[in-house]
Amino acid sequence: MYFPIGFLLIFFLTVFILYFCRKKYAMNTLCEKNHCEKVHLLNELAKPFGFFYCSSQDVMTSRLDAWQKGFGYQSLYDSAAPFFNMVFDCEPVYFDYDGKTWLIELWKGQYGINIGGEIGIYYANSILTPDQYDQTIFHAVADTNLFPMHMKLYLKSNPLFSVCRPHWWLTGFCMGSYCEPDDLEMKLSITFPNNQMMQSFVKSLKNLGYQPCELYTHFQKITFTFRKPHTVQPHRTHSYITKLSQWKNQIFCKLYCFLTRPFTCTEDRILYLYFFFPAIIRSLFQFHSVHIAMQREASSRL
Repeated sequence: MYFPIGFLLIFFLTVFILYFCRKKYAMNTLCEKNHCEKVHLLNELAKPFGFFYCSSQDVMTSRLDAWQKGFGYQSLYDSAAPFFNMVFDCEPVYFDYDGKTWLIELWKGQYGINIGGEIGIYYANSILTPDQYDQTIFHAVADTNLFPMHMKLYLKSNPLFSVCRPHWWLTGFCMGSYCEPDDLEMKLSITFPNNQMMQSFVKSLKNLGYQPCELYTHFQKITFTFRKPHTVQPHRTHSYITKLSQWKNQIFCKLYCFLTRPFTCTEDRILYLYFFFPAIIRSLFQFHSVHIAMQREASSRL
Protein backbone atom coordinates (compact mmCIF):
# COMPACT_ATOMS: atom_id res chain seq x y z
CA MET A 1 0.00 0.00 0.00
CA TYR A 2 2.79 2.42 0.87
CA PHE A 3 4.79 1.68 -2.28
CA PRO A 4 2.21 3.22 -4.71
CA ILE A 5 1.87 6.28 -2.49
CA GLY A 6 5.63 6.71 -2.31
CA PHE A 7 5.93 6.23 -6.06
CA LEU A 8 3.29 8.92 -6.72
CA LEU A 9 5.00 11.35 -4.36
CA ILE A 10 8.33 10.84 -6.10
CA PHE A 11 6.67 11.20 -9.51
CA PHE A 12 4.92 14.48 -8.69
CA LEU A 13 8.03 15.83 -6.97
CA THR A 14 10.06 15.03 -10.07
CA VAL A 15 7.50 16.72 -12.34
CA PHE A 16 7.45 19.74 -10.04
CA ILE A 17 11.24 20.07 -10.10
CA LEU A 18 11.43 19.61 -13.88
CA TYR A 19 8.71 22.22 -14.38
CA PHE A 20 10.51 24.91 -12.43
CA CYS A 21 13.89 24.01 -13.90
CA ARG A 22 12.43 24.29 -17.40
CA LYS A 23 10.71 27.55 -16.52
CA LYS A 24 13.94 29.02 -15.14
CA TYR A 25 15.81 27.93 -18.26
CA ALA A 26 13.18 29.54 -20.53
CA MET A 27 13.21 32.83 -18.66
CA ASN A 28 17.02 32.99 -18.50
CA THR A 29 17.38 32.17 -22.19
CA LEU A 30 14.85 34.84 -23.13
CA CYS A 31 16.41 37.50 -20.90
CA GLU A 32 19.84 36.90 -22.45
CA LYS A 33 18.59 38.04 -25.86
CA ASN A 34 18.25 41.67 -26.91
CA HIS A 35 15.27 43.11 -28.77
CA CYS A 36 16.73 42.64 -32.26
CA GLU A 37 17.65 39.02 -31.57
CA LYS A 38 14.18 38.26 -30.27
CA VAL A 39 12.45 39.86 -33.25
CA HIS A 40 14.72 37.99 -35.66
CA LEU A 41 14.04 34.64 -33.97
CA LEU A 42 10.30 35.25 -33.82
CA ASN A 43 10.22 36.06 -37.53
CA GLU A 44 12.14 32.88 -38.29
CA LEU A 45 9.48 30.93 -36.39
CA ALA A 46 6.58 32.76 -38.09
CA LYS A 47 7.95 32.67 -41.66
CA PRO A 48 6.82 29.09 -42.50
CA PHE A 49 3.28 30.11 -41.52
CA GLY A 50 3.26 33.14 -43.84
CA PHE A 51 3.56 35.83 -41.17
CA PHE A 52 6.06 38.21 -39.60
CA TYR A 53 6.15 40.25 -36.42
CA CYS A 54 5.77 44.02 -36.59
CA SER A 55 7.43 45.13 -33.35
CA SER A 56 6.38 48.79 -33.65
CA GLN A 57 2.72 47.69 -33.56
CA ASP A 58 3.16 44.49 -31.52
CA VAL A 59 1.12 42.56 -34.10
CA MET A 60 1.59 39.63 -36.43
CA THR A 61 0.95 40.46 -40.08
CA SER A 62 1.05 38.56 -43.37
CA ARG A 63 4.10 38.37 -45.62
CA LEU A 64 3.97 39.27 -49.31
CA ASP A 65 5.29 35.82 -50.16
CA ALA A 66 2.91 34.03 -47.79
CA TRP A 67 2.14 30.49 -48.96
CA GLN A 68 -1.59 31.24 -48.58
CA LYS A 69 -1.41 33.20 -51.83
CA GLY A 70 -1.32 29.99 -53.84
CA PHE A 71 -4.69 28.90 -52.47
CA GLY A 72 -6.59 32.02 -53.47
CA TYR A 73 -10.05 32.45 -51.97
CA GLN A 74 -13.37 30.64 -52.00
CA SER A 75 -16.50 31.45 -50.02
CA LEU A 76 -16.27 28.03 -48.36
CA TYR A 77 -13.36 29.40 -46.31
CA ASP A 78 -15.73 31.80 -44.55
CA SER A 79 -18.52 29.29 -43.97
CA ALA A 80 -16.08 26.72 -42.56
CA ALA A 81 -14.22 29.20 -40.34
CA PRO A 82 -16.28 28.70 -37.12
CA PHE A 83 -15.39 25.00 -37.18
CA PHE A 84 -11.73 26.08 -36.88
CA ASN A 85 -12.31 28.51 -33.97
CA MET A 86 -12.41 31.57 -36.23
CA VAL A 87 -15.44 33.78 -35.65
CA PHE A 88 -15.45 36.98 -37.69
CA ASP A 89 -17.56 39.45 -39.61
CA CYS A 90 -16.83 39.38 -43.33
CA GLU A 91 -17.79 41.69 -46.16
CA PRO A 92 -17.19 40.26 -49.65
CA VAL A 93 -17.52 42.94 -52.33
CA TYR A 94 -17.76 41.62 -55.90
CA PHE A 95 -17.41 43.94 -58.88
CA ASP A 96 -16.64 43.69 -62.59
CA TYR A 97 -13.75 45.44 -64.27
CA ASP A 98 -11.60 44.84 -67.38
CA GLY A 99 -13.32 41.57 -68.36
CA LYS A 100 -12.95 40.02 -64.89
CA THR A 101 -14.95 39.72 -61.70
CA TRP A 102 -12.96 41.09 -58.79
CA LEU A 103 -13.40 40.45 -55.09
CA ILE A 104 -12.24 42.68 -52.27
CA GLU A 105 -13.15 41.14 -48.94
CA LEU A 106 -12.90 42.54 -45.42
CA TRP A 107 -12.71 40.50 -42.21
CA LYS A 108 -12.61 41.43 -38.51
CA GLY A 109 -13.06 39.21 -35.48
CA GLN A 110 -11.62 36.45 -33.34
CA TYR A 111 -9.06 34.06 -34.81
CA GLY A 112 -8.29 31.49 -32.13
CA ILE A 113 -6.46 33.46 -29.44
CA ASN A 114 -6.04 36.44 -31.77
CA ILE A 115 -8.06 39.57 -32.44
CA GLY A 116 -7.53 40.47 -36.06
CA GLY A 117 -8.51 42.14 -39.28
CA GLU A 118 -7.88 41.39 -42.96
CA ILE A 119 -8.25 42.94 -46.40
CA GLY A 120 -7.90 40.58 -49.37
CA ILE A 121 -7.88 41.37 -53.10
CA TYR A 122 -8.72 38.61 -55.57
CA TYR A 123 -9.99 38.13 -59.12
CA ALA A 124 -11.58 35.53 -61.42
CA ASN A 125 -10.43 34.96 -64.98
CA SER A 126 -13.75 36.05 -66.47
CA ILE A 127 -16.98 37.89 -65.72
CA LEU A 128 -19.09 35.79 -63.35
CA THR A 129 -22.78 35.76 -62.61
CA PRO A 130 -23.78 36.11 -58.93
CA ASP A 131 -24.76 32.44 -58.69
CA GLN A 132 -21.17 31.52 -59.68
CA TYR A 133 -19.51 33.47 -56.87
CA ASP A 134 -19.74 30.71 -54.26
CA GLN A 135 -18.42 28.01 -56.60
CA THR A 136 -15.42 29.95 -57.88
CA ILE A 137 -11.87 29.94 -56.55
CA PHE A 138 -10.53 33.48 -56.90
CA HIS A 139 -6.84 34.19 -57.48
CA ALA A 140 -4.73 36.61 -55.46
CA VAL A 141 -3.39 39.58 -57.40
CA ALA A 142 0.18 39.32 -58.70
CA ASP A 143 3.09 41.04 -56.99
CA THR A 144 3.27 43.49 -59.89
CA ASN A 145 -0.33 44.63 -59.26
CA LEU A 146 -0.41 45.13 -55.50
CA PHE A 147 -2.83 47.71 -54.11
CA PRO A 148 -1.62 50.27 -51.54
CA MET A 149 -3.82 49.70 -48.47
CA HIS A 150 -4.15 51.11 -44.97
CA MET A 151 -6.06 49.47 -42.13
CA LYS A 152 -6.76 50.65 -38.57
CA LEU A 153 -8.53 48.31 -36.18
CA TYR A 154 -10.41 49.51 -33.11
CA LEU A 155 -11.84 47.58 -30.16
CA LYS A 156 -14.76 49.49 -28.65
CA SER A 157 -13.30 52.74 -30.06
CA ASN A 158 -9.84 51.99 -28.62
CA PRO A 159 -7.13 51.67 -31.30
CA LEU A 160 -5.42 48.28 -31.52
CA PHE A 161 -3.04 48.75 -34.45
CA SER A 162 -2.50 50.40 -37.81
CA VAL A 163 -0.85 48.67 -40.78
CA CYS A 164 -0.13 50.20 -44.16
CA ARG A 165 1.62 48.81 -47.24
CA PRO A 166 0.97 47.64 -50.82
CA HIS A 167 -0.34 44.10 -50.54
CA TRP A 168 -2.72 41.44 -51.82
CA TRP A 169 -3.70 40.39 -48.27
CA LEU A 170 -3.16 43.03 -45.60
CA THR A 171 -3.61 41.64 -42.08
CA GLY A 172 -3.00 42.34 -38.42
CA PHE A 173 -3.41 40.00 -35.43
CA CYS A 174 -3.11 40.80 -31.72
CA MET A 175 -2.25 37.65 -29.78
CA GLY A 176 -3.76 36.84 -26.41
CA SER A 177 -6.84 39.04 -26.79
CA TYR A 178 -10.53 38.21 -26.97
CA CYS A 179 -13.57 40.02 -28.35
CA GLU A 180 -16.82 39.62 -30.22
CA PRO A 181 -16.73 40.68 -33.90
CA ASP A 182 -19.38 43.34 -33.21
CA ASP A 183 -16.96 45.08 -30.84
CA LEU A 184 -14.48 45.75 -33.64
CA GLU A 185 -14.37 48.58 -36.14
CA MET A 186 -12.08 48.75 -39.15
CA LYS A 187 -11.16 52.01 -40.84
CA LEU A 188 -9.51 51.40 -44.17
CA SER A 189 -8.37 52.94 -47.42
CA ILE A 190 -7.52 51.31 -50.75
CA THR A 191 -5.78 52.94 -53.70
CA PHE A 192 -6.80 51.49 -57.07
CA PRO A 193 -4.79 51.47 -60.33
CA ASN A 194 -7.29 53.88 -61.89
CA ASN A 195 -10.48 55.78 -61.19
CA GLN A 196 -12.66 53.52 -63.39
CA MET A 197 -11.84 50.47 -61.28
CA MET A 198 -12.45 52.37 -58.06
CA GLN A 199 -15.85 53.58 -59.27
CA SER A 200 -16.88 50.01 -60.08
CA PHE A 201 -15.95 49.04 -56.51
CA VAL A 202 -17.86 52.03 -55.12
CA LYS A 203 -20.94 51.03 -57.09
CA SER A 204 -20.87 47.55 -55.55
CA LEU A 205 -20.48 49.01 -52.05
CA LYS A 206 -23.57 51.17 -52.62
CA ASN A 207 -25.48 48.13 -53.89
CA LEU A 208 -24.64 46.34 -50.65
CA GLY A 209 -26.12 49.18 -48.62
CA TYR A 210 -23.28 51.61 -47.94
CA GLN A 211 -24.46 55.21 -48.09
CA PRO A 212 -22.66 57.78 -50.28
CA CYS A 213 -21.88 59.85 -47.18
CA GLU A 214 -19.96 56.85 -45.75
CA LEU A 215 -17.60 56.64 -48.72
CA TYR A 216 -14.86 59.22 -49.22
CA THR A 217 -13.06 59.14 -52.56
CA HIS A 218 -10.07 61.15 -53.73
CA PHE A 219 -8.72 60.48 -57.21
CA GLN A 220 -8.11 56.66 -57.16
CA LYS A 221 -8.34 56.22 -53.40
CA ILE A 222 -11.38 55.27 -51.33
CA THR A 223 -11.68 55.52 -47.54
CA PHE A 224 -14.52 54.12 -45.45
CA THR A 225 -15.32 52.25 -42.21
CA PHE A 226 -16.31 48.62 -41.81
CA ARG A 227 -18.52 48.37 -38.72
CA LYS A 228 -21.63 46.29 -39.24
CA PRO A 229 -21.49 44.01 -42.32
CA HIS A 230 -24.14 44.41 -44.99
CA THR A 231 -23.90 40.81 -46.20
CA VAL A 232 -25.20 37.57 -44.68
CA GLN A 233 -22.70 36.29 -42.11
CA PRO A 234 -21.72 32.59 -42.29
CA HIS A 235 -21.00 32.36 -38.57
CA ARG A 236 -24.60 33.29 -37.75
CA THR A 237 -25.84 30.17 -39.55
CA HIS A 238 -23.79 28.01 -37.16
CA SER A 239 -24.82 29.61 -33.88
CA TYR A 240 -24.03 26.56 -31.74
CA ILE A 241 -20.62 26.03 -33.31
CA THR A 242 -19.91 29.76 -33.08
CA LYS A 243 -20.71 29.89 -29.35
CA LEU A 244 -18.62 26.79 -28.72
CA SER A 245 -15.70 28.24 -30.67
CA GLN A 246 -15.84 31.53 -28.79
CA TRP A 247 -16.03 29.69 -25.47
CA LYS A 248 -12.86 27.77 -26.37
CA ASN A 249 -11.18 30.92 -27.68
CA GLN A 250 -11.84 32.75 -24.43
CA ILE A 251 -10.46 29.87 -22.35
CA PHE A 252 -7.32 29.55 -24.48
CA CYS A 253 -6.74 33.31 -24.36
CA LYS A 254 -6.79 33.20 -20.56
CA LEU A 255 -4.52 30.16 -20.57
CA TYR A 256 -2.08 31.88 -22.95
CA CYS A 257 -1.92 34.98 -20.72
CA PHE A 258 -1.56 32.83 -17.60
CA LEU A 259 1.29 30.74 -18.99
CA THR A 260 3.19 33.76 -20.32
CA ARG A 261 2.91 36.00 -17.28
CA PRO A 262 4.62 38.33 -16.34
CA PHE A 263 5.48 39.14 -20.00
CA THR A 264 3.22 41.55 -21.88
CA CYS A 265 4.52 41.97 -25.44
CA THR A 266 4.08 39.32 -28.11
CA GLU A 267 7.76 38.73 -28.83
CA ASP A 268 8.48 37.87 -25.18
CA ARG A 269 5.37 35.77 -24.72
CA ILE A 270 5.83 33.61 -27.81
CA LEU A 271 9.57 33.11 -27.36
CA TYR A 272 9.05 32.25 -23.71
CA LEU A 273 6.62 29.52 -24.79
CA TYR A 274 9.06 28.47 -27.50
CA PHE A 275 11.79 27.86 -24.93
CA PHE A 276 9.39 26.44 -22.33
CA PHE A 277 6.78 24.51 -24.38
CA PRO A 278 8.06 24.26 -28.00
CA ALA A 279 5.01 22.27 -29.18
CA ILE A 280 2.63 25.11 -28.26
CA ILE A 281 4.05 27.34 -31.00
CA ARG A 282 2.25 25.26 -33.60
CA SER A 283 -1.13 26.10 -32.10
CA LEU A 284 -0.36 29.84 -31.97
CA PHE A 285 0.20 30.00 -35.73
CA GLN A 286 -2.74 27.80 -36.62
CA PHE A 287 -3.42 29.47 -39.98
CA HIS A 288 -1.31 26.91 -41.88
CA SER A 289 -3.33 23.83 -40.90
CA VAL A 290 -6.61 25.75 -41.03
CA HIS A 291 -6.19 26.92 -44.61
CA ILE A 292 -4.89 23.53 -45.74
CA ALA A 293 -7.93 21.82 -44.25
CA MET A 294 -10.37 24.29 -45.79
CA GLN A 295 -8.65 24.07 -49.17
CA ARG A 296 -8.94 20.29 -49.14
CA GLU A 297 -12.61 20.53 -48.21
CA ALA A 298 -13.19 23.09 -50.97
CA SER A 299 -11.45 20.89 -53.54
CA SER A 300 -13.54 17.89 -52.55
CA ARG A 301 -16.73 19.81 -53.23
CA LEU A 302 -15.76 21.02 -56.68
